[in-house]
Amino acid sequence: MIDPSIRLRRAVRSNDALLVKRILKSHPHLIHNPDHGIKGLANSSLHLAASLGHLAICRLLVELGHEEDGPSLNDEHQTPLMLAAAAGHTEVVHFLCEYDPPAILRQDVRGRDAIMEASLNGHDTCVQLLLTYAPDGAQAALENCDLDGNTALHFASSNGNLLVLRTLLAAGADAGRRNIWSWTAEAYSATVQAEAYLKGLVADVERRRQNASIRTKLEQVDDAPPKKGIGIGIGIGIGRGGLRLVRDEVGD
Repeated sequence: MIDPSIRLRRAVRSNDALLVKRILKSHPHLIHNPDHGIKGLANSSLHLAASLGHLAICRLLVELGHEEDGPSLNDEHQTPLMLAAAAGHTEVVHFLCEYDPPAILRQDVRGRDAIMEASLNGHDTCVQLLLTYAPDGAQAALENCDLDGNTALHFASSNGNLLVLRTLLAAGADAGRRNIWSWTAEAYSATVQAEAYLKGLVADVERRRQNASIRTKLEQVDDAPPKKGIGIGIGIGIGRGGLRLVRDEVGD
């Protein structure tokens, strides 16, 4: 007779949700069933299902109370969401984000979170989902860094994940952020092409920021009431030097 814990792990690996349900009905105490083998990291049933992208089993385990006491953690304090994000299992990431958004910001023993794992491995759709469901917004989530001070942008740059770089910068990632070794994400570029691409993205973001600042100032001038006896004219001239603001003050 095969031990029920082994049968349960085999059923999860085989993506057999019906068998998992039958085993847990007879042995409800095995719902977490951490792997304590020599090569195991005490991954629970949900860790295993999430790492394999088995959505039906993930849903079943959550419905049966797998995460009632909070997100499951293995020996490295990784959550099932981190493993799903690292493997690029979009549907599982979406489900776990909806179920427990705060788990997005959890960090393991190295200080990495799910966004960093997805960025490191180039899973752009997973990154977008994680940023969308981040409890305090995307920009706040991107402030997280690991024990070496590396952000998600550092991880994306180091592996040359161009789509992820664009997503992170659009979400407000700080390209000038340095790790504890005083290296920026640009310095970690995996290839010359990735470095050039990142520089172009950063320049584009800066241009957009400057244009937004100019528009804000013009709107403030338009909304401000004119001083008594003074006429204020604003003109925009484009010459060889680029954009030029012309401000004229006219007396009575």
